[in-house]
Amino acid sequence: MAAMTYSGDDTVAEFERHRAELLRSKRAMTALFVVLFLAALAASIYVSRFYPDRLASGLPRIFEYFGTIMPNLELDKLFLSRGDDGRAIPGSIAYWYSDFWTYIQLIVETIFMALTATIIGAAAAFLLCFPAARNLAPNSVVFQLSRRFMEICRGVPEILYALVLVFAIGIGPLAGVVAIAIHTAGALGKLFAEVNENASLRPVEGIRGVGGNWFEEMRYGVVPQVMPNFVSYTLLRFEINVRASSIVGFVGAGGIGTELNRVISLYSDDRVVAVLMLIVLTVTLIDLLSERLRTHFIGKEHFA
Repeated sequence: MAAMTYSGDDTVAEFERHRAELLRSKRAMTALFVVLFLAALAASIYVSRFYPDRLASGLPRIFEYFGTIMPNLELDKLFLSRGDDGRAIPGSIAYWYSDFWTYIQLIVETIFMALTATIIGAAAAFLLCFPAARNLAPNSVVFQLSRRFMEICRGVPEILYALVLVFAIGIGPLAGVVAIAIHTAGALGKLFAEVNENASLRPVEGIRGVGGNWFEEMRYGVVPQVMPNFVSYTLLRFEINVRASSIVGFVGAGGIGTELNRVISLYSDDRVVAVLMLIVLTVTLIDLLSERLRTHFIGKEHFA
């Protein structure tokens, strides 16, 4: 009996020693990561010169700039439309937004650019995300090729793709749509693949057990599980692409960004504010619409 008690005490002591070693190792690794993080943070602050004194001295200048670009609106003329000569009256909203319908036309073009690019990019991401998921890829070669291709797609900013495409196919919305679609395919493909890697493999194993091929395993075993997240990410990407469509216009790829670049180049500061306000309003409305669509397709319980 004494021998058995001694053996049990030995086992407990060995377990405690092993546990203490694991805790020390974990604490050492945590301390190392903290030190490396702080070193990287310090280096980032030094390289970017993110100093509080510079930030504090620069903030007032931001408000000064906004003060210079605000339109010169006069209260007594604010809601007047046209004078006797048929022209918009300076100091009125009509004068400030004299190109309102041109802006609206370009905003609509921007939205359609974003919508088309999102549909094309999401379709490409859907096809790429299954072989790019570590647990679903047919083999390691297909997995690596899919991952590297998506990295190339999302690793280059949309505006650089747009610049190359404008040179290749000419100025216009087509270059912007293709540029945003390429970046969308890479960004959504990564998100979709990560969702796939968290999917349960039990349905896949069941379909495989009854003789289903790889495509049937994906279609019936994985897609029903991941589709709600795919829809949510796609709607989020559509919001992002509306903003991206406003930027690619700076290199001639269509949309409201083309007009924004023009008024900035002409130093029409009040028109810059007019265009920016429409862009912000458009993005806000699309955000509200996307939220309603997500709730409709996915349900409120996913947002609790």
